[in-house]
Amino acid sequence: MPAETFEFQVEARQLLQMMIHSIYSNKDVFLRELISNSSDALDKLRLETLRDDSVQADTSDLHIAIEADKEKRTLTVRDNGIGMSHDEVVQLIGTIANSGTAKFLRELKEAKDSAASAELIGQFGVGFYASFMVADEVTLLTRRAGESQGTRWNSDGEGTYTVESVDDAPQGTSVTLRLKPEDTEDRLFDYTSPWKIREIVKRYSDFITWPIRMAAATPGEDDSEPETETVNSMKALWARSKDSVTDEEYSELYKHISHDWTDPLETIRMQAEGTFEYQALLFLPSHAPQDLFMEGHKRGVQLYVKRVFIMDDCEALTPTYLRFVKGVVDAQDLSLNVSREILQQDRQIELMRRRLTKKVLSTVKDMMSASPENYRTFWKEFGRVIKEGLLQDFENRDAILEISSFASTQDTEGLTTLRSYVERMKEGQDQIYFMTGESRAAMESSPHMEAFRAKGLEVLLLTDPVDEVWVQSVPEFDGKQLQSIAKGEVDLDTDEEKEKAEAEREKQQQDYAGLLAWMTEQLGEHVKEVRLSSRLTVSPACIVSDTHDVTPALENMYRAMGQEVPHIKRILELNPSHTLISSLKKAHAAQGAESAEADAAGELADTAELVHGLALLSDGGELSDPARFSRLMAGRLERTL
Repeated sequence: MPAETFEFQVEARQLLQMMIHSIYSNKDVFLRELISNSSDALDKLRLETLRDDSVQADTSDLHIAIEADKEKRTLTVRDNGIGMSHDEVVQLIGTIANSGTAKFLRELKEAKDSAASAELIGQFGVGFYASFMVADEVTLLTRRAGESQGTRWNSDGEGTYTVESVDDAPQGTSVTLRLKPEDTEDRLFDYTSPWKIREIVKRYSDFITWPIRMAAATPGEDDSEPETETVNSMKALWARSKDSVTDEEYSELYKHISHDWTDPLETIRMQAEGTFEYQALLFLPSHAPQDLFMEGHKRGVQLYVKRVFIMDDCEALTPTYLRFVKGVVDAQDLSLNVSREILQQDRQIELMRRRLTKKVLSTVKDMMSASPENYRTFWKEFGRVIKEGLLQDFENRDAILEISSFASTQDTEGLTTLRSYVERMKEGQDQIYFMTGESRAAMESSPHMEAFRAKGLEVLLLTDPVDEVWVQSVPEFDGKQLQSIAKGEVDLDTDEEKEKAEAEREKQQQDYAGLLAWMTEQLGEHVKEVRLSSRLTVSPACIVSDTHDVTPALENMYRAMGQEVPHIKRILELNPSHTLISSLKKAHAAQGAESAEADAAGELADTAELVHGLALLSDGGELSDPARFSRLMAGRLERTL
């Protein structure tokens, strides 16, 4: 069939141009990316043949071959893995299959240094395009296992590519690069040099579990075929002793399996022996992927059985709140043809999941004391998703609470743990006080904070959306009840203070009984109750939720998710020490004593409505009729001038 010519997707063409003009200074990584793609293809073929006996493919000698031709200045990376069909070549090579491509390109252009560029490239998995950093032309020849016809793809990276069907393609994929001239000043080395190829393979791909072969350094006689040698060790890092593996090797394995171009924050090794044996090598990333909270985010670690790759992104091995964890688990006793359905029910998988989860949480706890800076980075990147575990994982709830950090009134800059909060609690305090809201500034200026500030009591400031949910289901920590300062009644006085103030409180309740009953009736459409407050020192009034009521923010979250939630009336609390409230009491008493005219009664009702509206606004709530509130406020201001 004649070759067809296609144009690159606009975003792909832009990316190619940026690659060609060296957005990344270390061009050696192109070979790592090609080898990584070949390794994935071999893994997929092995898995396919295990799952489907009908697949006609030769798996007797799966390997990766690197061939360099110094005279023609070409470099070929070849594998006999799964290969690609004609349609897959067009779909996978001609486009960048990611909805965030435009955003990626914009950020890539704005990146100020090579490290930032590399990180962005890794996040979007466009390693194949790195070939154009070192090549003037790229040719890909592939045939999918089980199919008879192959496909050849070719491009110079200038905007178009050709695709044609071929009959003589071997199983697998080969990528041939027509290399650019050597330019050491631009860090463009001679990639036909055997020592340079070996250096790159050893640095980046030594851990690949498939043999990487190339011509031996010392070939045979001139008229004989050069011997080949395997240039990578192929020994899985997780199977080697800890002392024999360097941090650089761990980092390269992490980059290979995560497609992240930055080093991991923490490396976790596990080895279980006995009736059920497995080894695990897990990594905590140093930054959150951009799709961490998006539907369809790939999660889970790689699963091997006796060094044989079984599954990528094995969700059954980690809970969803640890979906950022990357790594490898190699089990000894699982079936090689294990399916996703069996995995979900397998007792051994569940046992591994529980142990891996506990190990990750304990590692983070150790990090808090051993490496506080790393912990702060970890919590900044992943704290929000970790807190999802408080809703999902009852077994490890205490461990999650131990490693969680929150903003607090005690420190205007840093975060605090619940353990530290408990250690700082005042004598006689038996509750951990917190408040939820959209921002720290809004909560610090909230009327609910007044009494706590006056008493010098620390309050946790929770601003993540997930905080609204988990605080509803976590009753206590270390025997101390978690208490929202915006819910229920607040009693901060000591027994001695209560005894002294008891008489005054009873008198206030009697004095304000008429006003409270009248306002409860007057505002009955909007509030459940009007009562006196013990939490206010400056503001005239505030809105609070009843002890077991859903908060307004949580109501809105449920509605945003399409769930019908009945509107819950809240409580209006009045500050009896505020001049506005005491004047309102006197006006109400005078109205009753004089049987005031309708105009006066109406004005008093308007005042009650204004007090409620002001309290609602100070709590960040929304007025049911903003226009009416504005008219009432304007009229009242007009009469004061």
